[in-house]
Amino acid sequence: MDRERLTTLLEQVRDGKLSPADAAQQLEDLPYEDLGFAKLDHHRALRRGFPEVVFCENKSETQLLSIIGKLAVRGDVLATRVAAEMVPAVQARFAGAQHNAVARTIFLRHPESVPAEAGQQHALVCCAGTSDLPVAEEAVVTVEAMGHRAERLFDVGVAGLHRLLSQRAALQRSGVLIVVAGMDGVLPTVVSGLVDRPVIAVPTSVGYGAAFEGLAPLLTMLNACSPGVAVVNIDNGFGAGYFASLILTGPRKPDSC
Repeated sequence: MDRERLTTLLEQVRDGKLSPADAAQQLEDLPYEDLGFAKLDHHRALRRGFPEVVFCENKSETQLLSIIGKLAVRGDVLATRVAAEMVPAVQARFAGAQHNAVARTIFLRHPESVPAEAGQQHALVCCAGTSDLPVAEEAVVTVEAMGHRAERLFDVGVAGLHRLLSQRAALQRSGVLIVVAGMDGVLPTVVSGLVDRPVIAVPTSVGYGAAFEGLAPLLTMLNACSPGVAVVNIDNGFGAGYFASLILTGPRKPDSC
């Protein structure tokens, strides 16, 4: 339950359209619901503006179906790092579950959720090469799941810098940029030097031995000489997409006292 739905619920009680007992029943699992193997944080949408996200690695099919089922009743569901063999069971159980095979994600939109409008400010997700696509697509799915638009600009690594420079207009149109790169990890610094927008850098574990499974690009991005670059962890497309969405949403108005 998010803040808007909670406000509607309270207004219904105030106006006599819903009994206090019925409202209490809808709120009985706040702040969390104990499934035995997991404690679902149903309060998170109120605190953060988006429900708890399901990280699927090492979860069994039974656990995953149970968690998604409980979350889907209350709001949108985003599941990341979904194993391919679990997808048919999820889609068979939940009509409308959208699977992105490249990103390894599943998204299930709640009937009362409103998709982003075409005119809203958007995030631009750039990646250096095709090998970075899984992480970049995870960022795209996350931005869209959180109610914002995302555009893609792929395969614009610094080995062919003219590919990036020809897209200056696209870089400037975005409200925030997510830049995904492995190997030397230079692309976020270059992009940041071209725009007056915040840049979120995502190192990937792509590269030969001296890339150290993403450590080399991570250190490069942390040492970016262009200001305005924030760095998330290796292969963390979800974290980058979440951060970009917070930037696009802007600060929440303070609650009145």
